Amino acid sequence: MMPHKRRLAVTEEPTDDPLRIQYTTVHGYRRAFRMAGSGPALLLLHGIGDSSDTWEPVIGELAQHYTVIAPDLLGHGRSDRPRADYSIAAFACGMRDLISVLDFDRVTVVGHSLGGGIAMQFAYQFPERCERLVLVGTGGVGPKTHPMLHLVATPGVETMLPLLRVPGVKQFGSVGLKVLHWLDTDLGRDAEDLVRVFDALPDTPARSAFLRTLRSAVDRRGQVITMLDRCYLSEGMPTLLIWGGRDAIIPVDQARMVNQAMPGSRLEIFDNAGHFPHHTDPERFLAVFREFMDSTEPANYSAAQWRTLLRTGRGMPEPGMTPTAVPDPMEDATIGA
Repeated sequence: MMPHKRRLAVTEEPTDDPLRIQYTTVHGYRRAFRMAGSGPALLLLHGIGDSSDTWEPVIGELAQHYTVIAPDLLGHGRSDRPRADYSIAAFACGMRDLISVLDFDRVTVVGHSLGGGIAMQFAYQFPERCERLVLVGTGGVGPKTHPMLHLVATPGVETMLPLLRVPGVKQFGSVGLKVLHWLDTDLGRDAEDLVRVFDALPDTPARSAFLRTLRSAVDRRGQVITMLDRCYLSEGMPTLLIWGGRDAIIPVDQARMVNQAMPGSRLEIFDNAGHFPHHTDPERFLAVFREFMDSTEPANYSAAQWRTLLRTGRGMPEPGMTPTAVPDPMEDATIGA
C-alpha cells in the first residue's frame, strides 16, 4: 500500500534532501527515520550501535526504484533512548507498529547484523506483513561472534564505557583499529565503521541502550539467541543472504549455516568484504539486490500452510545445527565462580 501524501503524525527536518530525517511518535517515543522513493516498500534495519546512516552508500539508488523506509531503531541514532525493552522481539514489534503508522501493510525487510536478527524475528512474528528477507551479515544464527562483543556484554563493563569519550582513550582505540587495518586483518577491514559506531555512544542514555540491546542477544559465550530452530517456517519466503568473506564480527560459516537451514535461500559472499559488504562494494550490493527483487515474487502468506509447517516441523535443521547443540552456560556455571 502506498503512503498517503500527508501524515499529520510525521514531522521533518527543514531541508530539501528527499532522504532527510523525519520523525513520528509511536507508543509515546519519538522515532527517527528516512523515507523516500516509490514502488515496492523496503524496510532497512541497521546493526547495533548504528543508525540509518549505515545505508547512505546505497539508499539513494534504492529510492529510485523502491519506497525506502530506513528507521533509527529505538535507543539508536536520533530516536529516543528510554529505559525500555531492547529485545529482538520488541524491536520487531516496534517495526510492525512503525510501518503501520506510516500506512504500509507489507514490506521487504533488509537487515544488517542485529537488524538481520530483527528482520528474521519480524518475518517469524508477522509473516503476513513480510514479502521478502534480505539478511546482511546477520545476527541471530549461531553462537559465534567476535570476542570483543562477549567482553562488552560482561556485567560491570558499563562503568568503563564512559572512558570511550576521553580523548586519549578514543585516539588510542582509533589508532589501534587503523593498525589492524594496515595489517590487513579481518577486523581491521571494518575499522572506519567500528570507530563510527563507538562515536555514536556520546552519553549515558545511548550507552545504556547499547548495552541493553547487546545483552539481550550476547553473553560472555557469544550469541544466546538463534532462529535456526524456526528457519523451516521461511519456506516460501524469498530470502537473500549477503555476507563478507572476511567478516570478523559474525563469521561467514554462519552464512552457510543459515543458507542450509532456510529453504530456497540464496547466498552471495563478497570475498574481500568484512562485516559491512554494503559499504565495501555498494555497486555489487545494489546489483545483487536488484536481481533478487526482479527474479522473485512477494511471499504469499497462508495461515493453513503455516499451521501445517508448525505441526509437521518440515524442514527442521539437522540435529547438529539446532540450539540444543549450543552448550548450555548452566552446565559449567561453577567455572570462574
